[in-house]
Amino acid sequence: MISANNITLRVGKKALFEDVNIKFTEGNCYGLIGANGAGKSTFLKILSGQLEPTNGDIVITPGQRLSFLQQDHFKYDSYPVLDTVIMGNSRLYEIMKEKEAIYAKEDFTDEDGIRASELEGEFAEMNGWEAESDAATLLNGLGIETEFHYSQMSDLTGSQKVKVLLAQALFGNPDILLLDEPTNHLDLPAIEWLEEFLINFDNTIIVVSHDRYFLNKVCTHTADIDYGKIQLYAGNYDFWFESSQLLIKQMKEANKKKEEKIKELQEFISRFSANASKSKQATSRKRALEKIQLDDMRPSSRKYPYIDFRPNREIGNEVLMVENLSKTIDGVKVLDNISFTLGHDDKVAFVGANEQAITTFFRILMGELEPDEGNYKWGVTTSQAYFPKDSTQEFDNDLTITDWLTQYSEIKDATYVRGFLGRMLFPGEDGVKRVKVLSGGEKVRCLLSKMMISGANILVLDEPTNHLDMESITALNNGLIKFPGVILFTSHDHQFVQTTANRIMEILPDGKLIDKITTYDEYLASDEMAKKRHVFEINEEDASDN
Repeated sequence: MISANNITLRVGKKALFEDVNIKFTEGNCYGLIGANGAGKSTFLKILSGQLEPTNGDIVITPGQRLSFLQQDHFKYDSYPVLDTVIMGNSRLYEIMKEKEAIYAKEDFTDEDGIRASELEGEFAEMNGWEAESDAATLLNGLGIETEFHYSQMSDLTGSQKVKVLLAQALFGNPDILLLDEPTNHLDLPAIEWLEEFLINFDNTIIVVSHDRYFLNKVCTHTADIDYGKIQLYAGNYDFWFESSQLLIKQMKEANKKKEEKIKELQEFISRFSANASKSKQATSRKRALEKIQLDDMRPSSRKYPYIDFRPNREIGNEVLMVENLSKTIDGVKVLDNISFTLGHDDKVAFVGANEQAITTFFRILMGELEPDEGNYKWGVTTSQAYFPKDSTQEFDNDLTITDWLTQYSEIKDATYVRGFLGRMLFPGEDGVKRVKVLSGGEKVRCLLSKMMISGANILVLDEPTNHLDMESITALNNGLIKFPGVILFTSHDHQFVQTTANRIMEILPDGKLIDKITTYDEYLASDEMAKKRHVFEINEEDASDN
């Protein structure tokens, strides 16, 4: 068990948390939610001891081990992969290294023998002999193949490092597990594996995530941060949302009844306070009026942008034709003879682990790359708006937000342009902010403003949910659901894909295409995915046997 007692954290004059009291108990998974800037990651750092609060303390049940997901992807570059995972249990790793140092001595003394014996006993109690195989099992489950287990961390890609650090946090069955955005950069098989791992985990979990589907699947409770307080709800994210909305509705209805009663009492008092025969009744009603207290309806700190893509032109029947398209990058064929035709009602999600192929394909469609073979043709009635995965060049300039967006608008009127920025939570004073200093989430909202102002009838989006908070993801999700044009997109957000797409395309590792007119959940339950999972499970078993 871990509990926060009267936690207050002040940053300058601002109190990020004020007298927070909350208890996290064994056997439960808590989803920590809140608007961007509410302090979710900061609260995890307080719980893990990485950050000291201004007041209050964190209490952990004596003897329990806490583990958290490291965010510094370069911290372990000088260590082997397996060692990095085992470091998740620091005491076990210390014993291993001390044992190695003793046994490596040329002048092995009696004292060394006694110490080695003590270490061996503690090592056995901690299941040290299974440490490497346990670490390997975690790595295999997350998709790090056995050939990489003895590599240096510095030799891995960014997404591979994320998986190793996640395996480190999970290693050794910690009593308390803190996870900050664990699904970031994970592919579908790794996310599914993590979901099952957490569902079957018997100890305490506290997780921050923007993935609504993930929170719904793994969480037993929801801890909502709002205005420096944390309110605990039993149930997953959807249950929290329904409960919080119901609570607001009930408070509004209760206040309405109270206001009606107040009005009734005030009218009686005003009418009869000067009447001698009614004076006692008027006095009694004054006392009743003083006792009525309206519920404090403080609005949430959450802010939802207004995302509405309105095409300037209705799309025709001819949308996009792709014929025998192929592309090789760095000697690897990422697209191999791809062909398909889009209809005017298609909302296509590109899924799967071959992210480079998806990005390459989108860049070809947008004219940024040339295919090696084959061709594609957009319909004459189509216009495209593009959300790139890497937007670095877009913001590598000294323009203000207003000037940046104006260059993409047919109407060069500052008031008109600021209207789009306002919908995306950029108030008037933010219009003079330079785009080069924007945060990741602010840049995404700028790009979405650019897409809205374009009036395009085809939207191409490469990972638009990255860097967005839950409220912005929900707003974008709703905007795409009601968009009357064609969408080609990719996202790791399960609920986002399931509720938006009516057609699924997967570019396989060999560059071939699977194309199904179906929902995402139906695709995941299909024979193709079952065969792929079977192969994945066989490979995982083979790796663990080795």
